[in-house]
Amino acid sequence: MNTSRTWLLVAMISAIAVFFYFDGQQFLTLATLKAQQTRLIDFYDTHRVQALASYALLYIAVTALSLPGATILTLAGGAIFGLFWGTVIVSFASTIGASLAFLSARFLLRDMVQAKFAEQLKTINEGIERDGEYYLFTLRLVPLFPFFMINLLMGLTTLKTRTFYGVSQLGMLAGTIVYVNAGTQLGKLESLSGILSPILVGSFVLVGLFPLLAKKLIEIFRDEQAKKV
Repeated sequence: MNTSRTWLLVAMISAIAVFFYFDGQQFLTLATLKAQQTRLIDFYDTHRVQALASYALLYIAVTALSLPGATILTLAGGAIFGLFWGTVIVSFASTIGASLAFLSARFLLRDMVQAKFAEQLKTINEGIERDGEYYLFTLRLVPLFPFFMINLLMGLTTLKTRTFYGVSQLGMLAGTIVYVNAGTQLGKLESLSGILSPILVGSFVLVGLFPLLAKKLIEIFRDEQAKKV
């Protein structure tokens, strides 16, 4: 591992260690957000630019380092900034943070993983080259797959960075709106489990699978037509 990789790895591990050493996760809970909501709104009302910048940087840092708390921060976006601005800020901050995690995994591990498992990953790489954006879109829409895991695993593939960013921002938008909207009703929210209903999850799955299924059906149709010629 070269010097740049070593320094990046040390910096990331140090930041994560500091977060857990000082029990940072205690501040990223539903109970804490409810207790501090009035103070946070007051701060936003008097220091708008500072509040927006601080929130965005915190969100980017949490997602880039794959720390727990992104869901609470998304709710906070709705509780403090409202549906429109909360959605805008969370959409960009979450995608930027995800892209930084994606690039970190790529910079630190991809070459080693691809070299060590070249033969096993050959089929996966070919699939990513051909349908990577469709797979990623499906993963982003289906809330069953951990957000941070998608970022890290995609960083180990050959998916282009601009594709990852664009598809992630689009694919996460629906879920972002749902959670930010839940944040605007924070006082009525008793737990995180009630935000996504089974029907809503099913709808996300169908929407996420549709582009990939449509592409496959078109390919099958074209193959059948070519055989008839």
